[in-house]
Amino acid sequence: MKRRQLAEEAVNQIEKVFGEYPGHRRAHARGSVYEAIFSSNGNASALTTASHFQPGKVQALVRFSHFSPDPTWADIMSPAKGMAVQFKLAEGEVTNIVGVTAPIFLAKTPEVFTEMLRVMKSFKNGKPRFADLAEVMTQYPESRAVIEILKKMQAPKSFATGLYHSNHAFYFHNDKGKKQPIKYEWEPEAGVEDLSLTDAAAMPIDYYKAEFEDRISQGPVNFRLNIVIGTDEDPTDDPTVEWPAERERIHIGSLSIQKQAPYAADTLFDPTVMTEGISCSEDRILNFRQDAYQVSHSRRKKGQ
Repeated sequence: MKRRQLAEEAVNQIEKVFGEYPGHRRAHARGSVYEAIFSSNGNASALTTASHFQPGKVQALVRFSHFSPDPTWADIMSPAKGMAVQFKLAEGEVTNIVGVTAPIFLAKTPEVFTEMLRVMKSFKNGKPRFADLAEVMTQYPESRAVIEILKKMQAPKSFATGLYHSNHAFYFHNDKGKKQPIKYEWEPEAGVEDLSLTDAAAMPIDYYKAEFEDRISQGPVNFRLNIVIGTDEDPTDDPTVEWPAERERIHIGSLSIQKQAPYAADTLFDPTVMTEGISCSEDRILNFRQDAYQVSHSRRKKGQ
């Protein structure tokens, strides 16, 4: 099956499992966009020629979101949260980093991801049945790690207190032609803080949006951008595998989120949109996202 055809099938399957919500994204349907400034400290300049990672500042957009394709789910029914960042470069160019609070992804290939969606029928009810999870883990053993993480995951207290991971590996390229595998990590300056199960159960829908907008009304919300340095032992093609915790981390810049940007609600945060000095890894799920995002965006623009 060709990649575009497979993307159509995956989006169709998401709609069958979670429902159809015209005008919304097919994943992370509910979220809000903000204006930000990214300040690079130059610590990555020996690893990549990317302009936004040289010393200096660039404008950015940030979208915080809940993972569910169903925009009617209460906040707590989506314990995994998303943080997508679009950097505004020279001459209208952009590049993106898409992060989530789960460190790894559910499937290694687009085919397995699409097939898993056929199993997850009860996800539409917010919390899947144990029998469905058991079936997924039996049929797709590579997904056991992320399912165990999701079962134990607690939602962050705020969008501003989540630790966001890129899931996928990328390559940095320097001016000498050296290629370095990396993963991204957005670290909140407010500290990582989760909600207790008791507190989470009492939170109303849109708690996160209201809480974040109260924070930002009092001043910028800040994140540190770290890169995790991969070694020859770390897979760059398998987002179901977490790199070891002891890998070197380099702080390469800071993001200061300033104010709401409702005019940018339709922005497409495609993680495969690269700039000179950065490239996608061999990860098939990462490269598949380009087609899936385009299918979703096309339907959304048509009001579907």
